[in-house]
Amino acid sequence: MSPVRPPRGEHDKILIEDLRFFGHHGVNPAEQELGGWFSTDVELSLDLTPAALSDDVGATVDYSEVARLVVRIGTEQRVRLLERLANPLVEALLREFPAREVCVRVRKLAPRLGGAPGVVGVELRRSR
Repeated sequence: MSPVRPPRGEHDKILIEDLRFFGHHGVNPAEQELGGWFSTDVELSLDLTPAALSDDVGATVDYSEVARLVVRIGTEQRVRLLERLANPLVEALLREFPAREVCVRVRKLAPRLGGAPGVVGVELRRSR
């Protein structure tokens, strides 16, 4: 290991990509009733230097705890808008974890777009 301490990790991030859950969200009544698949990306901005130097999971954020929180929120409630779904995710992540900034992307994997295939989504970014 290098005896030189790296600069403070101002731009460090923990990333979780394509975390999927089944939820009952959408403006269309069928989406509320039948449900659908959603994909979420999470970025937590925080200094990861302590974990990088110590190799101690206690010095970082446990990814599994982040994933459990996202899936719980995504599956417990029913909302019409992706914006409304992303907001409690961002708020909870900032409340529960020591991140300076949180970015959440939520995508509906099979939206009802009048027959056109595609994926739609929103991104919310919030800081302390």
